[in-house]
Amino acid sequence: MVGRLRALDRKLVRDLWHMRAQVAAIGVVVACGVATVVTTRTSYTSLLVSRAAYYDRYRFADVFVHLKRAPESVGARLAAVPGVVAMETRLVSAVTLDVPGLAEPATGRLVSVPDRGRPALNDLHLRRGRWLEPGGGRRDEVLVSDAFAAANGLEVGDSLGAVINGRWQRLRVVGVAISPEYVYEIGEGGLFPDNRRFGVLWMSRAALAPAFDMVGAFNDASLRLAPGAAPADVIARVDRALERYGGLGAYGRDEQVSARFLKDEIAQNRVSGTVVPAIFLGIAAFLLNVVLARLVSTEREQIAVLKAFGYSDWAVGWHYLKFAVVALFLGAVVGIGLGLRFAALVNARYAEYYRFPEFVFRLDWTAVALAVLVTVLAAALGAAGAVRRVVALPPAAAMQPEPPPRFQAGLFERLGLDRLLTVPGRIIARSLERRPVKAMLSALGIAFAVAILIVGRFFVDAILRIADVQFRHVQRENLMVVFSAPRSPAVRYELARLPGVLRAEPFRTVPVRLRAGHRSRRTALLGLEAGGELRRLVGRDLTPVPLPPDGVVLTAKLGVILRVAPGDTLTVEVLEGTRPVRRIPVVGVVDELLGLSAYTEERALNRLMGEGNTLSGAFLSVDPPAAPPLYERLKRLPGVAGVASRDAALASFEATLARSIGVMTTILVGFAGALAVAMVYNAARIALSERGRELASLRVLGFSRGEVAVMLLGEQAVLAASGIVVGLGIGYGFCAVLAGLYQWELFRIPLVVSGRTYAFAIAVIVAAAAASGLVVRRRLDRLDLVAVLKTRE
Repeated sequence: MVGRLRALDRKLVRDLWHMRAQVAAIGVVVACGVATVVTTRTSYTSLLVSRAAYYDRYRFADVFVHLKRAPESVGARLAAVPGVVAMETRLVSAVTLDVPGLAEPATGRLVSVPDRGRPALNDLHLRRGRWLEPGGGRRDEVLVSDAFAAANGLEVGDSLGAVINGRWQRLRVVGVAISPEYVYEIGEGGLFPDNRRFGVLWMSRAALAPAFDMVGAFNDASLRLAPGAAPADVIARVDRALERYGGLGAYGRDEQVSARFLKDEIAQNRVSGTVVPAIFLGIAAFLLNVVLARLVSTEREQIAVLKAFGYSDWAVGWHYLKFAVVALFLGAVVGIGLGLRFAALVNARYAEYYRFPEFVFRLDWTAVALAVLVTVLAAALGAAGAVRRVVALPPAAAMQPEPPPRFQAGLFERLGLDRLLTVPGRIIARSLERRPVKAMLSALGIAFAVAILIVGRFFVDAILRIADVQFRHVQRENLMVVFSAPRSPAVRYELARLPGVLRAEPFRTVPVRLRAGHRSRRTALLGLEAGGELRRLVGRDLTPVPLPPDGVVLTAKLGVILRVAPGDTLTVEVLEGTRPVRRIPVVGVVDELLGLSAYTEERALNRLMGEGNTLSGAFLSVDPPAAPPLYERLKRLPGVAGVASRDAALASFEATLARSIGVMTTILVGFAGALAVAMVYNAARIALSERGRELASLRVLGFSRGEVAVMLLGEQAVLAASGIVVGLGIGYGFCAVLAGLYQWELFRIPLVVSGRTYAFAIAVIVAAAAASGLVVRRRLDRLDLVAVLKTRE
């Protein structure tokens, strides 16, 4: 028995070497599936663990609130709210910055830190430089955020100008820091980081308070809650305590801009680390099942010989299962290695982008084990099924070639269509018709390869579509100017007279809480000029949607969150000024792909606020050659709190999503391409093994090498073409599933698959089929007719 097993092991080694190309192709399929799981799940787990460690170590707050002004004694009342275990008051204000080397005005957010000691909440991690001088003795010292410093090339010792409460001041950089509160640094009204034009600066409270007349007062507070405390209850109590002091509405960590952005990013990675690998792994498992089943079925004569020499069904079955296991093991080892390598690359990009103090590399061994187990089971089922069918035959019958399932004329011939074809064409048609299941599985394997290629490119199409809709159809202004406080309508004409301004369209914006029953969402209500051209609402077909004179228009995602539709009524709680509460009808929804927004007509918003024609800012169309002097004027205007550039926002958007999706997409496309090539190659090689005797017989009967090659490769071409057609539909279906899952508050992935993506998938399959055809043709030309035609009697 031992000798027989050793003989089978020697046969196994010879078989592995003889079919090394097929084994390598199987290993590629396994490696792609396993590597996808390892890469995506490791990146997801590492990001999750790193965020938790950062938030905990640096005491990230749970509740935040901004207000107009309150005496410091009110802070004690906030600290006494049930459920609050830590509270810190501070000063926060937006300022215009003049950054060396930057033509446009930048916007800074000045945040106070304690004069002595470290912040109790939202502590800073000092990257380089030193801490501020204790006691605020040097009132021009600031710490700048690492992302802002890197984007502008700022170093310790550099200086920048700032308009602080209407007065020009020079600030000196003494350190570069990061904070859990600003993993993503997003300015007011922004949707994505623009680190070149927006940054956070920390200043001692003793230096900042006199500049804003805030000695003994505060306008911002952060709170840490006890485990199990209800954030909604704490927020309600905080709002009541600060209502008379111009509180703008407290909100939890889930609505804090940076934390929400990071949460959406992790949710996106969860999809990338769960759904996409499941698609890859499921397809890889299917392909392995089909390939190994066909590969083992080509060994029917060898199995019959082994049985004739006394090998049991179990011994024969185990021999072929070991063949599958060896191929799987090699693929799994390579897949884990590749996955770890690519995960390290992704995590390095994340560490650079998120700027955590420490980025933890955490491998999800459970996901890896599951991936290997799925591929092993799929391959085992494919191999075992084929072995079971073959060992069930008597040795004498198994030694004969597998007969076709039927010999009568098929549908193709009965319809007379065969007369339209050449002899090689008829043979191809008959082969496909008489083996429909095998043909269907081969075509389906290629279809899945096409589908996975489409999925890999889908995210690129979606990013391009979002950029086109948001920054070419919705946002058409060159600049958005935000005032430090509401202004009279006369400021519109002042802006229009600035050098280079071609058109100015004012807007009014107020923070609000929208309520529909028990559902609510904190956002901004934006009042636009009727008939404006620079900021528009567009429908699904990209046609402009006019603003009605009354009522509110919501983005579709906000309508879904609040569960309201046109015709319903919303309660609008304004969070500034006299804080009016109004019931307003929903008159429409727009399918914007970024953010959660609510729109109304500018004068309607003025009426809601019970004020005159007050403005919060303006959208500007600018003549490009005149932009530099305009920037210089805007940098020093005391009433301007911030300036945002549409081109900069577009660049920031593309860079943000390119970092978060681009690297992973490139890896997925690479894996998909390798999987597709391996599948097509394996199908062609196995087809040659299955039909070697038949093709050799045709050569003996007088057919040329070219005609025989046309018969074999023509059949593969028909299967590839069928698989491509079916795969385009399957790929679109997979993209529809992913688009439904990528519906975050910050951005939504639209269902759009471009012709370029379809062409890319088709080109990869055609190239793989052509290369495989060349390899098979060479082997076909070297076919030993005598050896192939030998039949064991």
